[in-house]
Amino acid sequence: MIKVSVMYPNSEDVKFDADYYKNTHLPMVQKFVGSALKELELDLGIGGRAPGEAAPYVAIAHLKFDDVASFQAAFGPHAATFADDVKNYSNVQGEIQISELVTF
Repeated sequence: MIKVSVMYPNSEDVKFDADYYKNTHLPMVQKFVGSALKELELDLGIGGRAPGEAAPYVAIAHLKFDDVASFQAAFGPHAATFADDVKNYSNVQGEIQISELVTF
């Protein structure tokens, strides 16, 4: 299983509409990628390493798929639609990392 993490970096001038992202954007992603998406989690940053320090990311979405091929097949045809929607909730682009999940 793999995890695709979409991470939105935090900064003083970042704008991020968590309600839109949670209630509109992510449900759209779920609908379009369909059953290839095995699990979806959303982390909303509330703090950093030290007390009072800002979180390094305002939000991180974690999307789980069986493998890279199933992610690419499900996500690829809709990537432009997903990217075009960013302007509706943020002024920063998300960084994407694909990870192999290892459980203990």
